[in-house]
Amino acid sequence: MLLLYFFTGIGLNAKLSDLILGGRPLAVLLALTLVYLVIQNLVAAGGSEVFDLPKGITVLLGSASLIGGHGTTIAWAPLITARFGLQNALEIGVAAATLGLVIASLIGGPIARVLLARYKLSGPLDAPPVMGLPDDTVDDDINHIQLLKTILVLNVAILIGFSLHEVLVTAGLKLPLFVACLLCAIALTNTIPRLFPQMRWPSRTRALALVSDLSLNVFLSMSLMSMQLWTLGGLGPSLVAVLAIQTVVAVLYMVFVVFPAMGGTYDAAVITAGFGGISLGATPTAIANMTAITKVHGAAPTAFIILPLVSAFFIDLANAVAIGWLVR
Repeated sequence: MLLLYFFTGIGLNAKLSDLILGGRPLAVLLALTLVYLVIQNLVAAGGSEVFDLPKGITVLLGSASLIGGHGTTIAWAPLITARFGLQNALEIGVAAATLGLVIASLIGGPIARVLLARYKLSGPLDAPPVMGLPDDTVDDDINHIQLLKTILVLNVAILIGFSLHEVLVTAGLKLPLFVACLLCAIALTNTIPRLFPQMRWPSRTRALALVSDLSLNVFLSMSLMSMQLWTLGGLGPSLVAVLAIQTVVAVLYMVFVVFPAMGGTYDAAVITAGFGGISLGATPTAIANMTAITKVHGAAPTAFIILPLVSAFFIDLANAVAIGWLVR
């Protein structure tokens, strides 16, 4: 539910003008992510050979647990166990996904700050917040009425998202529930304010930024608290070594490929921070990295639209194909 509130809030901030501007960057980021998906699985395969790891563990140290995250790992673990006889596949995958999430949380912000300082980049500091509020806020105009109205709109969008998800499942299109909620929120925020201009819509308000930020932070805290290092068994050192290699490759790719390819702008630096979440963690981690940057250096609304679409929608389809090929 926390993820539903978070992604629905992202959708409510998605103005059509931003989506139109995000067309080319969306395609570029998708291409970069697809290329990295292949690189990540090659690194996992090489690491498995070097450390003589059991068969079937390659996919768990690659895109299944890192780009895919906990959800993808849990979904594929039974098949990996059946195919390779790897009895602790679920534990290994969850541990890798959790460690990747921690690493992604640590590298995104510092890399973006280095890029911002080196190229003297900054965002529009006077723009309304999209995610999170500045830490040094003194005068706050948020009140209980604004929060309740915001939560009401979020709940309505989520309810419609549930209905859309059921229709999609019935039609044979299986997507994560939060994708349906995200799409419904985008549709609502680009129609309701136009049809009823007198209505105070919560898009780009501090109340919505606060609710989204709180939902994301609580979700990440719960994920980190569920980390169970004792499930690694004797594979711990090898797993950590492979993840260290994956981290180095991810950092190099972010700095020397993602940032220049996305244009070398302020938005590119924010997306580069988020790419740390795509490559090693999960979509919420990517958003958390970008939030940490935009709270200090200014808003980047386009980044908050295109990155979730790539990491939580398009790349899931490609990752499913890659994982299926690895466990064939």
